[in-house]
Amino acid sequence: MGAAGRRWGRRERALLWCVLAAAWEAAWGQLRYAVPEEMPKGSFVGDVAKDLGLQLPALRDRGVRVLSEGRTQYFSLHGKTGHLVTAERIDREQLCRMVEQCVLRCEVIVEGEMKVYGIEVEVTDINDNAPSFREAETELRLSETTAPGSRFPLRDAQDPDAGTNSVQSYELSGDEHFSLAVQAGPGGDQRPELVLAKALDREEASCHELVLRASDGGEPARTGTARIRVAVLDANDNAPVFSQAEYTVRVPEDVPVGSALVTLTATDADDGLNGDVKYSFKKISDRASELFHLDSETGEISVKDDLDFEEISSHELEVQANDGGVLFDTAKVAIAVTDVNDNAPEISVRSALSTISEDAPSGTVVALLHVQDRDSGANGEVRCSIAESLPFRLEKSFAEYYRVVTARELDREEVAEYNVTVRAADGGSPALRSSAVLALRVLDVNDNAPVFAEARYSARLPENNAAGALVLTVRAADADWGQNARVRYRLSEGRVRGAPLSSYVSVQAETGALYALRSFDYEEVREVGLWVRAEDGGAPALSSNVSVRLVIVDENDNAPQVLYPPAAPAPAPGAGWAGVELAPRSAEPGALVAKVVAVDADAGQNAWLSYELAKATEPGLFRVGLHSGEVRTARFPLARDAARQSLVVVVKDHGRPALSATATLTVVLAESVAELLSELGSAAAAPGEAAGSLTRWLVVAVAAVSCLFLAFLLLLLALRLRRWRRSPLLAAGSGALRGVPASHFVGIDGVRAFLHSYSHEVSLTADSRKSQLRLSAGSCCDTLPARPPPDEPAPLLGEDPAGARRADPAAPPVSSSDQAPLPFLSR
Repeated sequence: MGAAGRRWGRRERALLWCVLAAAWEAAWGQLRYAVPEEMPKGSFVGDVAKDLGLQLPALRDRGVRVLSEGRTQYFSLHGKTGHLVTAERIDREQLCRMVEQCVLRCEVIVEGEMKVYGIEVEVTDINDNAPSFREAETELRLSETTAPGSRFPLRDAQDPDAGTNSVQSYELSGDEHFSLAVQAGPGGDQRPELVLAKALDREEASCHELVLRASDGGEPARTGTARIRVAVLDANDNAPVFSQAEYTVRVPEDVPVGSALVTLTATDADDGLNGDVKYSFKKISDRASELFHLDSETGEISVKDDLDFEEISSHELEVQANDGGVLFDTAKVAIAVTDVNDNAPEISVRSALSTISEDAPSGTVVALLHVQDRDSGANGEVRCSIAESLPFRLEKSFAEYYRVVTARELDREEVAEYNVTVRAADGGSPALRSSAVLALRVLDVNDNAPVFAEARYSARLPENNAAGALVLTVRAADADWGQNARVRYRLSEGRVRGAPLSSYVSVQAETGALYALRSFDYEEVREVGLWVRAEDGGAPALSSNVSVRLVIVDENDNAPQVLYPPAAPAPAPGAGWAGVELAPRSAEPGALVAKVVAVDADAGQNAWLSYELAKATEPGLFRVGLHSGEVRTARFPLARDAARQSLVVVVKDHGRPALSATATLTVVLAESVAELLSELGSAAAAPGEAAGSLTRWLVVAVAAVSCLFLAFLLLLLALRLRRWRRSPLLAAGSGALRGVPASHFVGIDGVRAFLHSYSHEVSLTADSRKSQLRLSAGSCCDTLPARPPPDEPAPLLGEDPAGARRADPAAPPVSSSDQAPLPFLSR
């Protein structure tokens, strides 16, 4: 009683879990039932109406029906009871060959509510098949020298049933020389082996008859038998050996019939009959035996029937190689069938509307479609689409179901009838496609506003246009009829540079033509944005707006403007600009002399400027950067080059036609005062009061500075001579100044200075009215190289003893490089 109670408790718990699982799946739109195979037609499967909460009287009114996958309908719905029943006898072994769990799927469609529910029915196995051997009789040829304990694999029995109803045990009867051993395979299957329990003696018995019995685990159990005949042969000491223990082959499912997949090779070291190798299938399923052929002589495995990945994707075979004796070897062959995109998507229209109102809200369901592809992987991934131009879209509903819904409100005046083509394409390469067409008629509602031909308008208008020029024409159409379809145009309020928009452009009310009321200037207005409104003649009037963008196109109507050098006060005829720059004659090639700076008020290509040297006093002395405008020396200035160089630089833009301007530069080459004065003199002779006045001021300044400098030198020399006369060094007449030339001293009857010459550096800028004069003293002067005696350290010219140089006779003379800059001169 205790055991029975526990068993009953387990059954109650299992039943409770099944009920809870069914309730859970029903709540989520998925029902699951189980039915044994071989049930007669009309057998009860499940109460669909109760599980889905459907009322029995409403079943016929709502149009509830059941659809099964595939062409065969295995289930139907009883209209009076709402029960799901079998439509015909179901054979599990026929439907789900080599599948452990056999599940059939169908859908319950409630057309009135546009709902679909999935149902899975598991077909459970019953013990309706007995184990059977592929060969009722098997012959083994064993050598009499075979050692006891040797094992010989036997063909296993096949039982289409599953679980405990399949083969569970083997028994062997018939002879004491042999026993049976059962090994467990990798997949849990049982593999019988014949074990030699006692040594054979051909002289005693040349043949042994055995019976192998296989039993399943059904109630009652079913059995199948096979006869085994063992022939005892003479010794054969070499067995065939395969080149590899396992062969792996990948083959596409569309391989032609008769194609060779793999050739197995086994060798036997024996000669004659014992070395003659024959090939045969040791283990092969019923379906694989229909698909593959093994050549017993060559070991070639070929295809003898069409492969189907969707049916069976892999096959495992065992091939045995037997020699002329009793020795053999086995090899495993794994054949993987790869999927080929050989199945196009299938589209089924399960429910659809024929008419719809044009004011139906977005998202209204139009049709319910079922789409599937029997391929797998990417080949079975289906992408459904509807043309983007149609106001419909697809939504995933349930599993492989799609809903066609409206993407926006429809417009009968635009399209009165739609033929919606739903296209399905898989992910294969090349992709396979299929389509379904839905015919839908739109019912009319008056709700159309004018619609512009374009979402936005833009036009390019050259500047300097004529007033009243046509810019562009906007057009709007109204799908309604009569007065409601009469469209008039007007501008929306706006301002451009503080002025009303209506002073710039206008629109013709009937035609929508947009006119320019004034001439535009790109440098003032580059773009005008406005809105045009179209109104129909309805009451109330419906309207729509469109944006119009007017882009003013630049024309080359502005010549380049030179910023530097600045404009001359009184330019000569034909000269646009003038300037004066200074360049030393010691300038190296590439030295920067001046830079011409110019701008152009235009834009784009019309404002791209280039510079070129149009005229020069010395053509090869200067060059101008094409894009920078920098004036640089092209070579070293030569003595024969004129001190005053005139350069004319042309600045051009890239418009069509190109506009240009010129800049005139005067470059003065000067290295000494004499050259500078000479050039200034020649400049003074040139016409123009301003240049002559500037030169006169420069000459006066140079002369004054020179006089001051000479006076300073004379005063300094007088002070030195006075200290020198008082010095006991000269009175004693020592040899401290021996070696100093007499020309370096000042005598009583004449003046001799230490400084033999001096140089002047002058910087002139005619346009700025400023000049700079520098005097470099001491650059060519000699100094006393003598050293005072140790007892009288005072220097010759009164230098500070602490700062006096102690130069040896080889030391270079001391020079002074002090420069005294003059202030800028201005007129």
